[in-house]
Amino acid sequence: MEHILGNDWTVTPAGGSTGEAYYAQTEGKRLFLKRNSSPFLAVLSAEGIVPKLVWTKRLENGDVITAQEWLEGRELNPEEMKHPRVAALLSKIHHSTELLDMLMRLGKTPLTPHEVLKDLKENQQVLDEVAPKLNIHQAIQFLEYRVDDVIHDFHVVCHCDTNHNNWLLSSYDQLYLIDWDNAMVADPALDLGMMLFSYIPEENWHHWLKEYGIDPDTHLFERMIWYSISQALAFIQWHQMRGEYDEASIRTEKLKKIMDKHKII
Repeated sequence: MEHILGNDWTVTPAGGSTGEAYYAQTEGKRLFLKRNSSPFLAVLSAEGIVPKLVWTKRLENGDVITAQEWLEGRELNPEEMKHPRVAALLSKIHHSTELLDMLMRLGKTPLTPHEVLKDLKENQQVLDEVAPKLNIHQAIQFLEYRVDDVIHDFHVVCHCDTNHNNWLLSSYDQLYLIDWDNAMVADPALDLGMMLFSYIPEENWHHWLKEYGIDPDTHLFERMIWYSISQALAFIQWHQMRGEYDEASIRTEKLKKIMDKHKII
């Protein structure tokens, strides 16, 4: 990365699962660099959803480097996820025709419950050869049983990982949602389920969803439960495939809590 910016820049890895992100700084200037970010980043920046995109450069080998503002700030803590600003920003994302148009132009087609289930079952076939688990199969059976009931024809841009670690509050009080590598066109219940099951007490769901801008109904809650379980399974599988068994166990406990709460056996 130094050869792109010049010798007076100091570049350090920013961590993350891909190893393709970096912090760069020189006297009076700081940037966040990423290799091969999606063109989607430009629209997210224009909409004020991620920190400002400063420049994009294509290298001779075809790689694309993007530079964003490197902001002073912090991630939200779990308690802050209840704030109306979080609901408002997620609603803005879900109702943005600009974001949806761009993601569709990039070749993303609406994710269906049947596709989600197919991927989970194929992954689990591989993982069962290592360590089959009863509660995992109970969850998959529930998804199979309800898959036709959660079909929904309204699709939006979903972030797909609304964990509090991905919400950035800058030092000048601007809220951002970062790390868009897994964005999909899907039922908004995919994001809403993870958000509410993870951070919002059930007695506050109606109030939070009103802040988001909708009057919830039974079908929304059914879809949220379905997608919460499917996402929990997807994260468990992802960590298992990476050999991160402690994190997979934590995710398995979260799955069990959702299933126990809704008496899914």
